[in-house]
Amino acid sequence: MNQRWKRVIYKVWSPVYDKIFNSGKFLTSRMKVFEQESFTIDQKILFVGVGTGADLELIVGKEQLDITAIDYSEAMLNKAREKFKETTIQFLQMDAQHMSFPNHQFDVIVSSLVLSVVPNPQQCCFREMLRTLKPNGTLIIFDKFSPKGQQLSLMKRMIRPLIKLLGTDIGINFEKLYEPFREELSIMEDSAIMLQGMYRKIKIKNK
Repeated sequence: MNQRWKRVIYKVWSPVYDKIFNSGKFLTSRMKVFEQESFTIDQKILFVGVGTGADLELIVGKEQLDITAIDYSEAMLNKAREKFKETTIQFLQMDAQHMSFPNHQFDVIVSSLVLSVVPNPQQCCFREMLRTLKPNGTLIIFDKFSPKGQQLSLMKRMIRPLIKLLGTDIGINFEKLYEPFREELSIMEDSAIMLQGMYRKIKIKNK
Protein backbone atom coordinates (compact mmCIF):
# COMPACT_ATOMS: atom_id res chain seq x y z
CA MET A 1 0.00 0.00 0.00
CA ASN A 2 1.56 3.27 -1.08
CA GLN A 3 1.49 6.37 1.05
CA ARG A 4 -1.01 8.29 -1.07
CA TRP A 5 -3.55 5.46 -0.81
CA LYS A 6 -2.83 5.18 2.91
CA ARG A 7 -3.67 8.86 3.39
CA VAL A 8 -6.99 8.37 1.58
CA ILE A 9 -7.86 5.23 3.56
CA TYR A 10 -7.25 6.84 6.93
CA LYS A 11 -9.19 9.95 6.00
CA VAL A 12 -12.11 7.59 5.38
CA TRP A 13 -11.46 5.71 8.61
CA SER A 14 -11.08 8.77 10.86
CA PRO A 15 -14.80 9.52 11.53
CA VAL A 16 -15.52 5.94 12.63
CA TYR A 17 -12.14 4.79 13.95
CA ASP A 18 -12.98 5.17 17.64
CA LYS A 19 -16.28 3.33 17.26
CA ILE A 20 -14.42 0.28 15.95
CA PHE A 21 -10.91 0.36 17.39
CA ASN A 22 -11.57 2.14 20.70
CA SER A 23 -14.53 0.12 21.95
CA GLY A 24 -15.44 -3.44 22.78
CA LYS A 25 -12.61 -5.98 22.50
CA PHE A 26 -10.19 -3.39 21.15
CA LEU A 27 -10.71 -1.09 24.11
CA THR A 28 -10.34 -4.02 26.52
CA SER A 29 -7.13 -5.01 24.74
CA ARG A 30 -5.69 -1.50 24.88
CA MET A 31 -6.45 -1.40 28.59
CA LYS A 32 -4.52 -4.66 29.05
CA VAL A 33 -1.54 -3.20 27.21
CA PHE A 34 -1.29 -0.19 29.53
CA GLU A 35 -2.67 -1.46 32.84
CA GLN A 36 0.79 -2.23 34.25
CA GLU A 37 2.66 0.59 32.54
CA SER A 38 3.60 3.76 34.39
CA PHE A 39 5.25 6.86 33.01
CA THR A 40 7.15 9.58 34.83
CA ILE A 41 7.53 13.31 34.34
CA ASP A 42 11.25 13.03 33.61
CA GLN A 43 10.69 10.77 30.59
CA LYS A 44 10.39 11.91 26.99
CA ILE A 45 7.61 9.78 25.50
CA LEU A 46 6.73 9.27 21.83
CA PHE A 47 3.49 7.78 20.52
CA VAL A 48 4.06 6.58 16.95
CA GLY A 49 0.92 6.34 14.82
CA VAL A 50 -1.20 7.91 17.55
CA GLY A 51 -4.27 8.00 15.31
CA THR A 52 -7.24 9.54 17.08
CA GLY A 53 -5.47 9.30 20.44
CA ALA A 54 -7.11 6.09 21.66
CA ASP A 55 -4.01 5.06 23.63
CA LEU A 56 -3.58 8.49 25.18
CA GLU A 57 -6.99 8.21 26.81
CA LEU A 58 -5.60 5.37 28.94
CA ILE A 59 -2.44 7.13 30.15
CA VAL A 60 -2.72 8.19 33.79
CA GLY A 61 -1.37 11.68 34.47
CA LYS A 62 -0.83 12.52 30.81
CA GLU A 63 -1.36 16.21 31.55
CA GLN A 64 1.94 16.29 33.44
CA LEU A 65 3.96 14.13 31.03
CA ASP A 66 6.31 15.11 28.22
CA ILE A 67 4.48 13.48 25.31
CA THR A 68 4.98 13.82 21.57
CA ALA A 69 2.52 12.08 19.27
CA ILE A 70 2.87 11.60 15.53
CA ASP A 71 0.69 10.24 12.75
CA TYR A 72 0.82 10.23 8.97
CA SER A 73 -2.87 11.10 8.68
CA GLU A 74 -3.79 14.71 9.33
CA ALA A 75 -7.45 13.69 9.61
CA MET A 76 -6.61 11.30 12.46
CA LEU A 77 -4.39 13.88 14.16
CA ASN A 78 -7.16 16.48 14.09
CA LYS A 79 -9.38 14.07 16.04
CA ALA A 80 -6.62 13.58 18.62
CA ARG A 81 -5.87 17.30 18.89
CA GLU A 82 -9.52 18.03 19.61
CA LYS A 83 -9.65 15.39 22.36
CA PHE A 84 -6.54 16.65 24.11
CA LYS A 85 -6.61 20.38 23.41
CA GLU A 86 -6.34 21.13 27.13
CA THR A 87 -3.01 19.26 27.44
CA THR A 88 0.57 20.05 26.44
CA ILE A 89 0.84 16.98 24.18
CA GLN A 90 2.66 17.91 20.98
CA PHE A 91 0.92 16.50 17.89
CA LEU A 92 2.95 16.32 14.68
CA GLN A 93 2.10 15.11 11.19
CA MET A 94 4.99 12.77 10.35
CA ASP A 95 5.79 9.55 8.51
CA ALA A 96 6.81 6.85 11.02
CA GLN A 97 9.19 5.47 8.39
CA HIS A 98 11.16 8.70 8.14
CA MET A 99 10.99 10.58 11.43
CA SER A 100 12.68 13.96 11.74
CA PHE A 101 13.78 13.50 15.36
CA PRO A 102 17.47 13.29 16.35
CA ASN A 103 19.00 9.98 17.37
CA HIS A 104 18.34 8.74 20.92
CA GLN A 105 15.62 11.28 21.64
CA PHE A 106 13.02 9.31 23.63
CA ASP A 107 12.98 7.26 26.83
CA VAL A 108 9.77 5.46 25.87
CA ILE A 109 8.21 4.83 22.46
CA VAL A 110 4.69 3.43 22.09
CA SER A 111 3.65 1.88 18.77
CA SER A 112 0.06 0.67 18.50
CA LEU A 113 -1.18 -0.93 15.27
CA VAL A 114 1.59 0.75 13.28
CA LEU A 115 3.97 -1.96 12.04
CA SER A 116 1.04 -3.71 10.36
CA VAL A 117 0.04 -0.63 8.36
CA VAL A 118 3.30 0.89 7.11
CA PRO A 119 4.68 -0.18 3.69
CA ASN A 120 8.12 -1.08 5.08
CA PRO A 121 7.83 -2.18 8.72
CA GLN A 122 11.37 -3.53 9.18
CA GLN A 123 13.79 -1.47 7.14
CA CYS A 124 12.10 1.84 7.83
CA CYS A 125 9.60 1.93 10.68
CA PHE A 126 11.10 -0.46 13.25
CA ARG A 127 14.60 0.79 12.50
CA GLU A 128 13.46 4.41 12.90
CA MET A 129 11.90 3.71 16.28
CA LEU A 130 15.12 2.11 17.47
CA ARG A 131 17.15 5.02 16.10
CA THR A 132 15.18 7.55 18.12
CA LEU A 133 15.06 5.42 21.29
CA LYS A 134 17.61 6.23 23.99
CA PRO A 135 20.03 3.58 25.30
CA ASN A 136 18.14 1.60 27.96
CA GLY A 137 14.93 3.03 26.54
CA THR A 138 11.70 1.05 26.25
CA LEU A 139 9.65 0.27 23.15
CA ILE A 140 6.05 -0.88 23.71
CA ILE A 141 4.36 -2.50 20.71
CA PHE A 142 0.70 -3.47 20.39
CA ASP A 143 0.01 -5.01 16.99
CA LYS A 144 -1.15 -8.01 15.01
CA PHE A 145 1.38 -10.52 13.71
CA SER A 146 1.37 -13.87 11.97
CA PRO A 147 1.53 -16.91 14.30
CA LYS A 148 4.91 -17.73 15.80
CA GLY A 149 6.69 -20.46 13.86
CA GLN A 150 3.74 -20.98 11.51
CA GLN A 151 2.66 -19.93 8.06
CA LEU A 152 -0.55 -18.02 7.54
CA SER A 153 -3.56 -20.25 6.94
CA LEU A 154 -4.74 -20.63 3.36
CA MET A 155 -7.76 -18.44 4.06
CA LYS A 156 -5.61 -15.65 5.49
CA ARG A 157 -3.22 -15.86 2.56
CA MET A 158 -6.17 -15.51 0.20
CA ILE A 159 -7.69 -12.48 1.91
CA ARG A 160 -4.38 -10.76 2.74
CA PRO A 161 -4.28 -8.64 -0.48
CA LEU A 162 -7.82 -7.37 0.20
CA ILE A 163 -6.99 -6.58 3.82
CA LYS A 164 -3.97 -4.60 2.64
CA LEU A 165 -6.22 -2.47 0.44
CA LEU A 166 -8.20 -1.58 3.56
CA GLY A 167 -5.05 -0.21 5.18
CA THR A 168 -3.46 -3.03 7.16
CA ASP A 169 -1.56 -6.31 6.87
CA ILE A 170 -2.33 -9.58 8.68
CA GLY A 171 0.89 -11.28 7.58
CA ILE A 172 3.72 -9.43 9.35
CA ASN A 173 6.08 -11.84 11.12
CA PHE A 174 7.50 -10.21 14.23
CA GLU A 175 10.27 -12.76 14.68
CA LYS A 176 11.66 -12.04 11.21
CA LEU A 177 11.30 -8.31 11.80
CA TYR A 178 13.17 -8.54 15.11
CA GLU A 179 15.96 -10.89 14.02
CA PRO A 180 18.38 -8.31 12.49
CA PHE A 181 18.28 -6.29 15.73
CA ARG A 182 18.35 -9.05 18.35
CA GLU A 183 21.90 -8.25 19.50
CA GLU A 184 20.89 -4.67 20.26
CA LEU A 185 17.65 -5.45 22.11
CA SER A 186 16.05 -7.51 24.88
CA ILE A 187 12.43 -8.65 24.85
CA MET A 188 10.99 -7.97 28.30
CA GLU A 189 7.44 -9.11 27.56
CA ASP A 190 5.61 -10.89 24.75
CA SER A 191 1.97 -11.40 25.68
CA ALA A 192 -1.06 -12.60 23.74
CA ILE A 193 -3.69 -9.87 23.97
CA MET A 194 -6.53 -10.68 21.55
CA LEU A 195 -7.79 -13.16 18.96
CA GLN A 196 -5.80 -16.13 20.24
CA GLY A 197 -2.52 -14.27 20.16
CA MET A 198 -2.86 -12.65 16.76
CA TYR A 199 -2.69 -9.33 18.63
CA ARG A 200 0.30 -9.15 20.97
CA LYS A 201 1.93 -6.77 23.41
CA ILE A 202 5.70 -6.80 22.97
CA LYS A 203 7.88 -4.79 25.32
CA ILE A 204 11.49 -4.28 24.25
CA LYS A 205 14.48 -2.81 26.04
CA ASN A 206 17.23 -1.08 24.12
CA LYS A 207 20.67 -2.23 25.30
